Amino acid sequence: MKWGGLFPGQGSQYVGMGKFLYEEFSFVKEVFEEACDTLHFNLKKLCFEGPESDLALTYNTQPAILTTSVAYAKVLENTMGFLPHMSAGHSVGEYGAIVFAKALSLSEALLAVRRRGEAMQEAVPVGTGGMMAVMGLTEDQVKQLCQLGVEKSGYGPLEPANFNSPEQIVISGHIKALEWVKDHVKAEDFSVKKMRLIPLKVSAPFHCSMMKPATQVMAQFLPSLNFESPRFPVIQNAVNAPVTHKEDLVQNLIQQIEAPVHWVKTMDVLQEQGCQRFVEVGSGKVLSGLGKKMGVKVINIQDLEGLKQFEKEWSGGSSC
Repeated sequence: MKWGGLFPGQGSQYVGMGKFLYEEFSFVKEVFEEACDTLHFNLKKLCFEGPESDLALTYNTQPAILTTSVAYAKVLENTMGFLPHMSAGHSVGEYGAIVFAKALSLSEALLAVRRRGEAMQEAVPVGTGGMMAVMGLTEDQVKQLCQLGVEKSGYGPLEPANFNSPEQIVISGHIKALEWVKDHVKAEDFSVKKMRLIPLKVSAPFHCSMMKPATQVMAQFLPSLNFESPRFPVIQNAVNAPVTHKEDLVQNLIQQIEAPVHWVKTMDVLQEQGCQRFVEVGSGKVLSGLGKKMGVKVINIQDLEGLKQFEKEWSGGSSC
């Protein structure tokens, strides 16, 4: 049985994330201590105690998600010998997948995601951009929706950013275009019975062309880090193909800042490459929820009982 390891991205954070692992495993304490030492602030306290408002800040969220995911990965490998056939991460989750693949150290990955979070926040003035989930429209209809928003509002860009499931596509761009869409577009405009538009609580318009300044920052920063070729392939968002060379890892991490996340395609590729079972390696239930919408079971672990249940299902599955 071949397993895929799925690493969650922004939106999966919550106060208390990873705490049950910290309290149970001494090597998880070392993961959080390394994060605190690398970043020179008490990330552990932020993850376990909050406040939620500080945890939601992009430059804090991304290191918190990475650290927690790496803690999960170490528990799975150290306690039951788990290694995936392949791994993938949703947006910033890609860094966790790459650390688990031993293609980058945790300390350097933490510096990278902290810089990434800062650069993404600095790329657009606060209040200028945003994101919105669209349910009930096809991919082509969502593209038409974005074009309509730009044309009618006079502001842009507005672009598809996350293809999360067949039922949900997130769009990203100028806040004025998003507001026009929210206020004026109805289901009947696209001849559908039901359509939902849900503005997201994010601090910037991720995965669209407004992120170009952040791309330029990371294009300078990432090549300075000590990447290695991964011990198992990583399916990266920018290409939706197995990546095994360190040079490709770097270039794809740079491109993914502006590029949309084609999560449906990522899951299709993992299955085409032989992965039959999946586990969410990190906090929250976002990826297991998206898997359910695609008819794919993704095991989620949020407590020690969940860890024991996963161990029963894991029987020394296929590693690289």
